[in-house]
Amino acid sequence: MTSSAARTALDLTADLPVPALEDFYRDLHRHPELSLREHRTAALLAERLRKAGYETADGVGGTGVVGVLRNGDGPTVLLRADMDALPVTEETGLPYASETAGVMHACGHDLHVTWLTGAADALAAGRDTWSGTLVVLGQPAEETGEGAARMIADGLYERFPRPDVLLAQHAAPGPAGLYAHSPGLIMSAATDIDIVVHGLGGHGSRPEATVDPVVTAAYIVTRLQTVVSREIAARDSAVLTVGRIEAGTRHNIIPSEARIALNLRTQSEDVRERMIAAIRRIAAGECAAAGCPREPEVTVGSSFPVTVNDPDTDRRIAAVHGEVFGAGTILDPGPAMGSEDFSRLAEGGLPYSYWFVTSTPADVWNAAPGGDDLMHRLAAVPSNHSPLFAPDLSTVAPGVRTLASGALASLSVA
Repeated sequence: MTSSAARTALDLTADLPVPALEDFYRDLHRHPELSLREHRTAALLAERLRKAGYETADGVGGTGVVGVLRNGDGPTVLLRADMDALPVTEETGLPYASETAGVMHACGHDLHVTWLTGAADALAAGRDTWSGTLVVLGQPAEETGEGAARMIADGLYERFPRPDVLLAQHAAPGPAGLYAHSPGLIMSAATDIDIVVHGLGGHGSRPEATVDPVVTAAYIVTRLQTVVSREIAARDSAVLTVGRIEAGTRHNIIPSEARIALNLRTQSEDVRERMIAAIRRIAAGECAAAGCPREPEVTVGSSFPVTVNDPDTDRRIAAVHGEVFGAGTILDPGPAMGSEDFSRLAEGGLPYSYWFVTSTPADVWNAAPGGDDLMHRLAAVPSNHSPLFAPDLSTVAPGVRTLASGALASLSVA
């Protein structure tokens, strides 16, 4: 038997203005904006919310947008979409490809904003079917991990209603039409670390008169590969990536320093701390072995928290999604190694549900090698942050329905 939330969601989204939503998406995709520069995107979202009847504020946490629709007694539900793009040069060849050099919506945040506006419009138009308070949030700077914290620091829950539940979703690779829920840990923590190796520079013809930081940095990079493979238990998931190594200015000059940039992905604080300790130890040991004149500088930089769904909330949202989209559309892939700052909006332990909407176009998915091996095929199609990432427009309407049905499963439905 279908729940009232599912029935109401299907009714409210039966006549979505899909062509207009697709045009809105294409416009956002053509005009990507980097973190904390989402002025145009925020203005478009704020305009849509005001027209739909939301009390709307912009400039929250920098470029954030908040819309509030008070509709009688009932729970307060927050729907969130992130707005920022990435410093990626688009290679999709789409007719609506980015018109901003070196910037692209390579993670699907333009689709997230489109889904949010569609759901906000549908729920506002159908406000006679539910009661409670709806908070619609356009968040800046998810890619840099700053946005959620900045909105909280700007008095998000002092200036606007504090939610009883938070909901968010993310476009992901995979055959369009699946909705991935995990009732618990769904995304990992991320930590950036910078290492500066201090050597003694000199002429490339006289290495014996120098302490070469490039060689030392190379040993550090090689040795770091053993942190996960030899110091982390097989039952614990972790990733260590060296994303950048920089040193020197010319072929025949041995530089005085080398810089290494790392990124860690972990699913527990204990593993994170052990990895950081190992990185410090390895860097110090290799520098000592090389005779570096100074100890290395190891700086722990920005980080993202783990994303852990409230089990009861996520099961409730997954159940209504199953009713709306049918049997076989809901899957539990387990936790991903990707990271998010959404959980920072759940300040004080507020319950939330965060899920994925698969969005690979059918022709791209069908052409991917791997046969029935899902993981093989996932590795073969463009993923988030790829210059080829291009979600299927067929996901516009379903992504609106996921948010609308999730909200109705949490509000009081007539």
